[in-house]
Amino acid sequence: MKTVEDVLNALDELTGGRVIKSLNDITRGEHPFVIMKSSNIPGKEIIETPGLVYGEMKNEVKKIAIAMTMTEGCIELAGATGVDAIVAHHPIAEAANSGGVILKNYLDLYHIAAFELHEAFHGLHPGIPFLHGHKVYRTEVSYGGVHGNILYVGKVLPEVNTLGDILTRLDNFMGLEDEEDLLHTEKEIRNISSMTETSTVTRGRIVCGEETSPVNNIVHIFPHTGFSPDHLRQVIQEHPEADTVLVSISRVYDGHPLIETAKELGLNFIIGNCHVLEILENGLPLAYALDILLPGVEVVVFRERVTSLSVREMGSPHLKKYAEQMATNYLLKKMAVKTL
Repeated sequence: MKTVEDVLNALDELTGGRVIKSLNDITRGEHPFVIMKSSNIPGKEIIETPGLVYGEMKNEVKKIAIAMTMTEGCIELAGATGVDAIVAHHPIAEAANSGGVILKNYLDLYHIAAFELHEAFHGLHPGIPFLHGHKVYRTEVSYGGVHGNILYVGKVLPEVNTLGDILTRLDNFMGLEDEEDLLHTEKEIRNISSMTETSTVTRGRIVCGEETSPVNNIVHIFPHTGFSPDHLRQVIQEHPEADTVLVSISRVYDGHPLIETAKELGLNFIIGNCHVLEILENGLPLAYALDILLPGVEVVVFRERVTSLSVREMGSPHLKKYAEQMATNYLLKKMAVKTL
């Protein structure tokens, strides 16, 4: 029999001892992966606490779900499919990751333990650079003194020669052709022309350069971590051999200062995988590792799919009528009374 404690020990083993062992790891301020995240928006800061967030150590675990971000959808799916523990990559926050209610009430309802890893998992494998076609020879996790500002500098793999090779490689590994087919089929079944889906609309693209542009040395950055144009200038001074800037997880759009800086420096600029695909980049290796470390425990992966639909195309005819009635007879009626 495997328990919540066994899962915690497995996470500690595969992260090389990065999970928290006691409250002292949090209160002393000495644990390198217990990190406060704050934009100084009142009441919205969070402390990352890698390891067990909630659950009883001795409870049995027969089934584990790996998720990128725990949501009420994850909790409901876990409850309906006999999942005993959710291991989320991203930090777990009260109410934000549990449908607006407190975690204890929701997780207790379905007897689910919850774990998080995030920064404690980052840097444990070279998979993201590998998927993007390069082997790293320099890694920074706090480039420019900014915590979490990750930088990779790498040499392309033998099979990668051009910018087009990178995009083809990503399409093949991520199965984006299947995602396009799935979206096309769903649009036909639902008769919804406006539908878009994250992984297809954010697929990789070349910003500076051509598909045939040669690639040798790559500066791989993540814009959402705080990587700035000045950081880019600095890293190119340190690595004049670099010819290509690759951004992934988050992306930048036309006119962004990072793109303009790359043009100024005469670099290729290519956009790789988006954040929604991290469940494949980081979540799947974690799932395989736990599957090996915890024999007898079933491991599944929760992959959320986000779509966008025009409001007038959303739902069945009955649901459309319901939504319009609720809006006009209640929500807008209250506003009309206030204006009188």
